[in-house]
Amino acid sequence: MSVESIEIRLAARPQGWPTAETFETARTEVPDPAPGQLLVRNMLMSVDPYMRGRMNDRESYVPPFQVGEPLDGGAVGEVVTSEADGFKPGDIVLHGLGWREYALVPAKAAAKVDPSVAPLGAYLGVLGMTGLTAYAGLLRSAEFKAGDVVFVSSAAGAVGQVVGQLARLKGAARVIGSAGSAEKVAYLRDELGFDAAFDYHDGPVLDQLRAAAPDGIDVYFDNVGGDHLEAAISALNVHGRICVCGMISVYNATEPTPAPRNLADVIGKRITLRGMLVRDHGDLRDQFVGDVAPALADGRIRHRETIFEGLASAPEAFLAMMRGDGVGKNLVRIA
Repeated sequence: MSVESIEIRLAARPQGWPTAETFETARTEVPDPAPGQLLVRNMLMSVDPYMRGRMNDRESYVPPFQVGEPLDGGAVGEVVTSEADGFKPGDIVLHGLGWREYALVPAKAAAKVDPSVAPLGAYLGVLGMTGLTAYAGLLRSAEFKAGDVVFVSSAAGAVGQVVGQLARLKGAARVIGSAGSAEKVAYLRDELGFDAAFDYHDGPVLDQLRAAAPDGIDVYFDNVGGDHLEAAISALNVHGRICVCGMISVYNATEPTPAPRNLADVIGKRITLRGMLVRDHGDLRDQFVGDVAPALADGRIRHRETIFEGLASAPEAFLAMMRGDGVGKNLVRIA
């Protein structure tokens, strides 16, 4: 017996910034699960910057979304019907078929989570892919070590808020963040313990970064690209390291964007610049959870979420995330 579900589909590939017309809402019938499958009623879903790249029809590290088909992404939901060993109705699972009310999930692609251990949003954020991205990017890709001066762009975002706090807990000499509003700057300094933070709207990034780090920086965790990357290269000390996690400033560009004008400085400073994808670092998951879960439980790591209500709000949640609206992780409460 099938169940009626609402899903959000890609209506058209955006040219430049996505708009409301990029998305469409559709009703569909979801059949009973086959052997090895779960029928899941989604409760909470994530919107993330990488989804913008999947709206383009081009080869990348993950297949593009298809026009007329539902989008997907991280979600947490309740098992309604199970045709797989190890799962029963009422179990709460993490999976990758968000953007819909009901999902037919392969059991091998679902992981049980415990809402008594942490709020459901944490499994999509600080204890999920977002947190692991921050952990692996800082400690492995950027080769962080105690005593480093660390600069994080988009530091009040889902990944950035975790990176800065991890750096502080692991012994950074100084942690600096950039953000897009006075509210976010205050959040970084007053709640998360950043040593310095600035609003990139208030003046050239390089000038503000040099004022915050007069002796230079050792690590740059890049979520933005553009002028932030150029400024970081100028401010980096010899043997500095850059983890390139994202470049949200260029995702909606309609023409090729120029490289940093000071890229040649990488040579003289012997800078290591390394891109990272979280899927390469699954071997760190147990270590990550062992480190971060206790720090989350006792308040040494804090996080914020911006919640949008109802599946119909998912497109606006995504667009708000791309604009930098909200603080922390943008989530959609479906049910």
